[in-house]
Amino acid sequence: MNAGAERDFDDLLMMLKETRGFDFTGYKRTTLQRRIGRRLETLRLQHYSEYRDYLEMEPEEFGRLFESLLINVTAFFRDPQAWQVLRRTVIPSLMNAKGTGKMIRVWSAGCATGEEAYSLAMAFAEELGVEEFGERVKIYATDLDEKALQIARAAVYSERQLTDVPDSLREKYFERVEGGLAFRRDLRRQLIFGRNDLTRDAPISRVDLLLARNTLMYFNTETQLSIVRRFHFALTDLGYLFLGKAEMLLNHADRFEPVDLRIRLFRKIGPRAGGRVAWPPDTGQRDTVEELRAAALAAGPVAQIALDGTGRLRLINSRAEALFNLNVRDAGRPFQDLEVSYRPVELRSVIQRVEQELRPAELRDVSWHRPGAAKADIFDILVVPLQRPGGELVGVIISFHDVTRYRMLRDELEQTNKALEHAYEELQSLNEELETTNEELQSTNEELETTNEELQSTNEELETINEELQSSNDELQHINDTLNSRSSDLDRANSFVASVVRSLGDAVTVVDDELRVLMWSPGAEELWGVRAEEVTGRHLSALDIGLPVDKIMGDLRRGIDGGPDAEGDQIVRITVDAVNRRGRAAKLDVDVFTLRKDDASVHGLILVMNLL
Repeated sequence: MNAGAERDFDDLLMMLKETRGFDFTGYKRTTLQRRIGRRLETLRLQHYSEYRDYLEMEPEEFGRLFESLLINVTAFFRDPQAWQVLRRTVIPSLMNAKGTGKMIRVWSAGCATGEEAYSLAMAFAEELGVEEFGERVKIYATDLDEKALQIARAAVYSERQLTDVPDSLREKYFERVEGGLAFRRDLRRQLIFGRNDLTRDAPISRVDLLLARNTLMYFNTETQLSIVRRFHFALTDLGYLFLGKAEMLLNHADRFEPVDLRIRLFRKIGPRAGGRVAWPPDTGQRDTVEELRAAALAAGPVAQIALDGTGRLRLINSRAEALFNLNVRDAGRPFQDLEVSYRPVELRSVIQRVEQELRPAELRDVSWHRPGAAKADIFDILVVPLQRPGGELVGVIISFHDVTRYRMLRDELEQTNKALEHAYEELQSLNEELETTNEELQSTNEELETTNEELQSTNEELETINEELQSSNDELQHINDTLNSRSSDLDRANSFVASVVRSLGDAVTVVDDELRVLMWSPGAEELWGVRAEEVTGRHLSALDIGLPVDKIMGDLRRGIDGGPDAEGDQIVRITVDAVNRRGRAAKLDVDVFTLRKDDASVHGLILVMNLL
């Protein structure tokens, strides 16, 4: 793809974000290009810029595009072996860890039409019992596709969709209704469906089990890293993460440990083993960190780091890890050795002043161009001294409040002019070559899985179409017999009309109610230098001729919408400046007439064009 095509593709993604609120910039670029390319092939378009113009003219195409981009391939108890491990290992472990009566929170991220969420409900209900399930389990199911969520909330599925549900579970948890089988209403209240963009929206918190199966593979490496950090924050200590068979956590060994790699089941590593809080080796420092932790947790859900009295980094919350590229290995390092001590703003002198005066200090509107970000983020930074009850200083806590969206309107023009690109990737370690190879293999595996899901989605669509065609066969046969009896008359009439149009010396064009060309007279061929077979079926505005269609489009649309009164069928005569096939300017009279059906409704227009 050349540079021009890349720019057109970026412009198309920006249009989807600005007009429809769907941000696909974090998705794998090759996957997006392949799926959008299919829409171009279907519409017989060559360039992304043409497709963008088409979207502006045909808003209904947005729905078809999003259906192509947001593939909702799912099934009940998908990969049965994985669900057996879930029931045999994970659910009993959660029941033992939570204790009697405590709530269990589950999140199905990328739930599509809800089959996975209801599979979870049945699995938990079987292990806990229906009554205890209703009292202790809450399942949150989220997706980006609102149409899929509507299907999930309705909870009505066909016999074919329930093929993989064992008969015993189908009889126990589904009720027959008009249109299929519905999940039990009394248990449905334990499931909450909502829209969530994993790349931008806040994660659901305090989750004991998180399912994101075949979701990460659609995103690029940078976005996957951000989403995994959000998942780590969402899970409770020692919570479980359940991924799809094409997904791994190769670069997150400090956050998750494998439970069963065959089914991609992982467990969050708790605070003492590599979570947000870094624990010092000796007892005296541990007491200090406990005090710092209590103070930091009370400061609110923003990016926070805490230093002890010696100026060393001791506490890092999840938001600060993602924001400043910190991890548990940075705990214990002198603050002055870390990049965050001077970027986005010099903090060492501020911290020194706070420790001396024992008063908070606030820095407002601190601008920071983070690596890889197109625009600057704006922060209000609060540095607060932490003291024991007797007033003795034990450290400081630094909070970074992201106020970008509150400053955006004020700074929009300035921010737009300061769009910069930053390279942000750093050398990881001595085994970078091996990790790179693993990531490439992982990416290839994800692409293959993505292609497989697309094929599965296409197969399901073909099955649906086949069923519809089968059910409509008798009706079509009857219609065909009727049409055959009338075809000879229609052929003679059409031939007569076509011969009349061809015989006219004037340039005559006949269009349907969507302004697509039906007939193109020899006079039109002579005037514009375009043959009838080149224009038939194309939209009038898409023809590369010297007719200024935009100047007469309003009159044409009014003619299609209603036409004239009963006095006559001529809409208007318009005189316009045109350019003939030889490239010469000329005055042109355009007479527009309505084309009516037997019931007098307008189903097209006749345009008669004469050079003056």
